[in-house]
Parts: sequence; C-alpha cells; structure tokens
Amino acid sequence: MVAIVAGVGATRGWRAAAAGAAAGFAVLAVVVAVFGLALTAIPIGPLRLVVGALLLVFGLNWLRKGIRRVAAQGFLSTTVGAAQTDEEEEVPAGTPDWTGFVLSLKGVLLEGLEVAFIVVTFGTTSNQLGVAAIAGIAAVVVVGAVGLAIQPAVRRIPRSVLQLVVGLLLTTFGTFWAAEGLGVSWPGSDAAILGLLVLYGATAAVYVMVERGARVPAPAAS
Repeated sequence: MVAIVAGVGATRGWRAAAAGAAAGFAVLAVVVAVFGLALTAIPIGPLRLVVGALLLVFGLNWLRKGIRRVAAQGFLSTTVGAAQTDEEEEVPAGTPDWTGFVLSLKGVLLEGLEVAFIVVTFGTTSNQLGVAAIAGIAAVVVVGAVGLAIQPAVRRIPRSVLQLVVGLLLTTFGTFWAAEGLGVSWPGSDAAILGLLVLYGATAAVYVMVERGARVPAPAAS
C-alpha cells in the first residue's frame, strides 16, 4: 500500500496520491462498517484479478516509459526546460490527475481489505477480535508513518529512476494479484513478489542496454 502510494506521489504528484489514498481509506471504512464479520464471505479473488490487471496495464506502460527515459537520459533527473523524451507525459497545472488518484485508491482499498480479512479471520478464530483490530490498525499507522517519513528522500530521487522503479512495482504487484485472482498459488506465498521484482528488474536492465545500443549512432564510413 505504502509503496504504491509513495511511488504514485513521487511520479504523478502527491496531491492526487494523497486524495486517492484518503478515498481508498474512506471506502474501506464504509465496507468494514457495513459488512463487519461478514467480510470473510466477500470473494477476494475477482477483486484481485480486476485490480491486478489494471495495475499491470499501468505498470507496463510506466515501465516502458521508464526504460526509454533511462536509456535516453541515464539516471539523471529531468530539470525544468530540459529536453524530454517523446514518451514524456505531464499533467497540466490545475488539472486533476485521475490516473494517480485511481492507482492510489485501488492500492489502498485492496491491501486494506486484505488486512481487514486477516484481522477478522484471526480475531474471530481466537476470540480476540478487539486485540486483532487494534494490532491491524497499529500496523497500518506505523507503516504509513514510515512512508511519510521517507517522503523527503523520495523527492530527491532522480525522476528517471522513479518512473522505472514505480513501473517495476506496479507491474510486479499487478502480476502477483492478477495471477492470485485466477487461482494461481505462488510458491513462497508473498515472498514470490520479491522474485517477480528481481525478474522484471533484470528484464528492464536488458532492455535499457538494448535501447542504449540502438541510440548510439553508427560510425561514419571513411
């Protein structure tokens, strides 16, 4: 949840990311309040499939742009007035960034629902629902505080690196959730996310090298 919101905020804008996260928490609160203990009866599979597929589409698009940007500019940040790649996409000032808003909302809502399912399941089976709820809320608060604390450091990361990293994250989470929605049982459970991230990272590195090679002009014939 924090990785998606922080990544969207750094690349698309913090206002849209914060608004999407707030909306996601609001929807999550309504769902929890309405369904309560019946949350375990909600099929999480179709939701994972839909959200995962959407994140995968956005992630692959951002990953492609990140690869082209890094290949063209290296790991340097884009400054005002600097030349941009043909893949550059800017949100006009004063225009709502619905892409960033929706990505943050979906990430918060899906991950929040999974936390709620875990809290309800473990809380009811051990007759300690109150303790489980407090622990779940505390975990969200602590991890959220960590994400807020690292925000200044994230802002200093070159944009070319951010776009590539966020593309990798969205593609990784999208693949993981979409496959789970289709009924795939990942080896190592959530640890498979790290394996996917390494796989996509290695693939992106290869494409960056290929793209850089294609941009090198051929030597003039003597």
